Amino acid sequence: MGAISYADVFQIEHELESAEEIHVGDIIQMGANKSPQYSVIAISGDKVWVRNLQNGQDTLAPLKRCRRVVP
Repeated sequence: MGAISYADVFQIEHELESAEEIHVGDIIQMGANKSPQYSVIAISGDKVWVRNLQNGQDTLAPLKRCRRVVP
């Protein structure tokens, strides 16, 4: 059995309603929060490889949770 997340238990939806076009090199945020910000390293299908701009940590995330940061 896999790990159950807080979002699964309380049925919290992190996906965005509108689809933005995300490209490699864009600065993004996850969901509606203000931070942290990530740089997009690569995109493959519905997954995005991002790097946290504060601590340099890389992670994979669902593309539908990402929104571009407008300068």
